[in-house]
Amino acid sequence: MNGSSTTERCELALATPAGRITTSVEIPTGFVPVTAIVPLARQLAAQAQQLDVDIVQREGRTISCRQGCAACCRMLVPMSAPEALTLWRYVLSLPDSERERFEARLARTLATLDAAGLLNRLEAVAETDRTITDEELEPLNEAYYALRLPCPFLEAEDCAIYEQRPAACRELLVTSPAEWCHNMAENPVEPVPVSVRMSTALGLLWASLRGEPPRLIPLPVALRWAERHAAEQETGGKGTDLLDTFLDKLWRLLSQEFTRRQSQSPPPQP
Repeated sequence: MNGSSTTERCELALATPAGRITTSVEIPTGFVPVTAIVPLARQLAAQAQQLDVDIVQREGRTISCRQGCAACCRMLVPMSAPEALTLWRYVLSLPDSERERFEARLARTLATLDAAGLLNRLEAVAETDRTITDEELEPLNEAYYALRLPCPFLEAEDCAIYEQRPAACRELLVTSPAEWCHNMAENPVEPVPVSVRMSTALGLLWASLRGEPPRLIPLPVALRWAERHAAEQETGGKGTDLLDTFLDKLWRLLSQEFTRRQSQSPPPQP
């Protein structure tokens, strides 16, 4: 976490349905922008995911996802506001030639979406001031997936922003045959369970700081949204308070996942 030069070291420990994760973090005592939480969120998510993967592998299943397997890069990817702002700042920091290449590909993507009548719908989702349910989003997800439109950051079937990719991309792993992912609308793909969805946690943190409903930003319009809301990248607070609020959101989500998995567990044998 970046911020004030004065920091406090904190040892974090979180119990997930798949096991315990721990890490150390230096917490600035002064003001910290909310985007500074994103690297920590990714670190915790990676540890939690590895625990879920370990369980799957002990059960004898194999992760099918491999480099260059990019069928899932045709899905509509949701992002939290902190992730969108972080990605926007990253793209702005790139050398001109690389940034312009991304911008040209993104422009073509947006033109395709506009022609399909989806661009305004995606922008409306990003800018709405109310919570959108999964049921409301499903028709938009299906219409987007039907286009089989590659992510604007996909190059030769590899992610060109791999270290900066959204949490939703990081969390999707499957154990079903890789070829099934080429038509996930019809094939029963088998995803690896996710103990905590970091995009949701970051979205709840943002909502708490901004006093608004959690915001969901579709990846194709994320850079445009971030540019319009550039001033909001200064949203944040005292480092320790920001971390406490974030951990509170994580604990709530983990508690819900514990309950969900327990409800799906088979009853004990007599």
